[in-house]
Amino acid sequence: MKAKHLLFLLLLTLSGCAINSVFINYPSQLAPVKAELNSNAPLEGLSLLTPKISGNDGLLYAQEAGRVAQIGGDFEASKAFYRQAVSDYITFDNKAIVSVTDTGATASSLLVNDNVIPYRGPGYERIMLHQYQALNYIFSNDFEGALVEVRRSNELQSTEQAKYEESNQSVQAMANGTVNAEMSKLSQAAGSTTSAFLNAYSYYTTGVLHEILGETNDAFIDYRKAAQISPNNPYVHQDLVRLAKQLGMPQFDEFKRRWGSAIVPKAGQGQVIFLIERGFVPAKQSFTVPFPINDKWQSISLATYSSREPQVRTARINGIGPTLQAAPIADISALAITALKEDLPAALARQVARVYAKYSLARNANDWGSVVLQIFNLVSEQADRRSWLTLPQQAQIARKYLDAGQYDIQLDNSSTTQINIESNRTTLIWVIDTGNYTRFYSTII
Repeated sequence: MKAKHLLFLLLLTLSGCAINSVFINYPSQLAPVKAELNSNAPLEGLSLLTPKISGNDGLLYAQEAGRVAQIGGDFEASKAFYRQAVSDYITFDNKAIVSVTDTGATASSLLVNDNVIPYRGPGYERIMLHQYQALNYIFSNDFEGALVEVRRSNELQSTEQAKYEESNQSVQAMANGTVNAEMSKLSQAAGSTTSAFLNAYSYYTTGVLHEILGETNDAFIDYRKAAQISPNNPYVHQDLVRLAKQLGMPQFDEFKRRWGSAIVPKAGQGQVIFLIERGFVPAKQSFTVPFPINDKWQSISLATYSSREPQVRTARINGIGPTLQAAPIADISALAITALKEDLPAALARQVARVYAKYSLARNANDWGSVVLQIFNLVSEQADRRSWLTLPQQAQIARKYLDAGQYDIQLDNSSTTQINIESNRTTLIWVIDTGNYTRFYSTII
């Protein structure tokens, strides 16, 4: 095959693809957006995201734009971006027959890299999408809309897990020493998190909403699910003891023995619930896997996560009496790490097919064509490092009953913000700490 024909083939392969995602790793593209979120102009990053929502990675950019708008306090804009992402997920779901576009993208990925394939987020991202849309509705005082979203989030935790278990059986046969070692490292980094689809933060948010709206049986069920996933959170323990007593549940005596008596409000008190998000989920890195074909060593790139992510501080809340210490409810980083670990066997299978395709082209090319292919392979061999990077690293919760009135609260060393507590009502405080900035959003329900 002549060199010019090869160049034409490679250029044709890339037509219609998002070139940035193919040759420039996604974390580098998102770095300016995250920098804006750590400034006093968080919404500035939207100008970098919105032009890309109609492209190959539109679903991912819609998720990022929704989160940026949300962190910046523009909940209506965030709703619109999230609706676009939900629509994209549904489009993926409804494609029973592979379209011409998908066929082209899959074929292109055999000559380029996985970044050519249209982005469809892992299950944990889709679950978080509905949870965050629910929070948009809550802080817009649309509680029925919020219930629709949290119920969808909970349904997805079951369906995505079942879907993974079914599809995973077909890829477990793939084995490679380097990949197996990396999976073992990821397992250690994920700690006790064994599923990318079970999110205690999502269940807890659902439980809070159910309880505030008077649906205490549903709240009890969701708090129990949260406790099964995050078994050491004292606030979830207290919620279970309190509701078990209130509902006359047979588990009350056991819960009281394990976690103590329920804390109940005094007459005229209200309660404050804190949902605290800290940092950013880590970006994917890459590692190289050597692979032999006919006694000639090839190399492929796969995504991974660093095992040296910074520790997240437990939030301390001042201004409401004795310092209130939050407790972790979900490690979003661990969900991301687990999702990648679950996908690595399938990613390896795709990469092996790519190595063979590139090797076959190079073997059948003339000398100049072989050189062209070698250069192209060197440039295009990029791991797929796409993921929703504006998600938090960790979520924490705290809860307390307070006398009605105004309070100036402070999270660690942040500036103070004033909240209102009303008798027999709940003040929900959503705290988003991006590092240099801590933003507070509150609503009374």
